[in-house]
Amino acid sequence: MFDTCCDTYSRSRFDMIRSDSTELKTESHTMVARNKSGNVEPLARVQTKRLALNEAAIESARHSLDQGAVTPHYGPWREDVIRLLNDSLATELVCVLRYKRHHFTAAGLASPKIAEEFLVHANAEAAHGDRLAQRIVQLGGEPDFSPDTLTRRSHAAYDESQDLKAMLKANLVAERVAIEAYSQMIALIGDKDSTTRRLLEAILADEQEHAEELKDWLAD
Repeated sequence: MFDTCCDTYSRSRFDMIRSDSTELKTESHTMVARNKSGNVEPLARVQTKRLALNEAAIESARHSLDQGAVTPHYGPWREDVIRLLNDSLATELVCVLRYKRHHFTAAGLASPKIAEEFLVHANAEAAHGDRLAQRIVQLGGEPDFSPDTLTRRSHAAYDESQDLKAMLKANLVAERVAIEAYSQMIALIGDKDSTTRRLLEAILADEQEHAEELKDWLAD
């Protein structure tokens, strides 16, 4: 009797295992069918692009040593970047001249404190110009300081206002123009020249701060 019970139990367990196995196979087939009907590719078939350096460009960087920091990565955009930077240089120089004039002509007006701030802004714009000129040279270009074309190339305008409020407004307009120009340049350059992009982002932050200060002074 014991043997009979054992045989019965073994056959029952075997039948259960076989049933479970059949269900698993059926479920597996069902999942495959669902994948195919849903156009889902199995993970094993997904093709991924491997990350790899451009060995030809690295080899090219071993040559043309006279180009300094300019390597093949800059591609065809170097000249465009230099042109954009020179236009920004002209903008900063015009801003220096405008702030300097306002500093000296506003000295006897109602708010000497604002006249002092005009000088602070002028020095900041001059520092921006120096950094832009340095980057142009690093890219193998020549910074354009020519006074003959300065106002034509500048995004911002010169101003000879006599009234303090008019000065503030002219400077705020110029700062807003500079903010828009730098924002567009940063978007255009993107990852084509990360060093120049970071420089422009730093200058942009300063211009935004200037604009907020001018807005507050204009509201007083």
